[in-house]
Amino acid sequence: MQPQTLMLMLFGTYALDRGASLSAGSIIEVLGRAGVSTHATRSTLSRMVGRDLLQRRPVGRKMYFGLTERSTAILHDGRARIWQDGAVNDRWDGTWTLLSFSLPESMQRERHDLRSRLAWSGFGPVQGGLWIAPGDVPAQQIVAELGLAAHARVFRDARADATTDLGALIADAYDLPELAARYEEFLARWDQAEMPGDPLAARLTLIAEWLDAIRRDPRLPVEHLPADWPAGPAQKVFRDREAAFREPAQAVADDLLDTLSSSG
Repeated sequence: MQPQTLMLMLFGTYALDRGASLSAGSIIEVLGRAGVSTHATRSTLSRMVGRDLLQRRPVGRKMYFGLTERSTAILHDGRARIWQDGAVNDRWDGTWTLLSFSLPESMQRERHDLRSRLAWSGFGPVQGGLWIAPGDVPAQQIVAELGLAAHARVFRDARADATTDLGALIADAYDLPELAARYEEFLARWDQAEMPGDPLAARLTLIAEWLDAIRRDPRLPVEHLPADWPAGPAQKVFRDREAAFREPAQAVADDLLDTLSSSG
């Protein structure tokens, strides 16, 4: 995993909503256990400060790092994806969000940015400038943030006609083999994993790899996916391993992490 991803998992697990900052020394120690060098950790801390993901809090000769509003929002979104949304959409209400857009050739960069944001938000292309996503997705917010509201039209609560083959539509609009491969890779790594020697590093890596597996999953309705879709088994493995690692990791973290409260 990238050092920044592990760093965010560390803060998201042990600092988010606790008003806590972590010392540079303890961050270096934890990431070192996960295979990240001291140099890489220090460079990552500096970059994350520059990107408004962390803020410095010097105390005497020590340097502490805390979350910013931006990183707090990112971590809350990641927490919701992991623990609330999940990887299996078995409560789909049958509706779709549709977005139609038309951009001139001179706006190629804007088109690329829009497509990237749509893919991240669960949309898939049906044809031309028509994209769909299951359920209610804030598409209008996406195009507004990109300054493209005048070039797009959004439709909510759309339903497919009974003659539409939704399985075929989903297979055309989404790269199902690539999505499945993410879960299969996660299963291959963690399905038979035993209690590691360093539960803190293992827990952070586990959460980071699971978030990487689900972050681009559009959460397609399970009734229209292949019967052997691996998301369900992968999610069970994640939750079982995370539960097993949680208390041992917390014990290590309590002993290792040097924290500073917001009132400190």
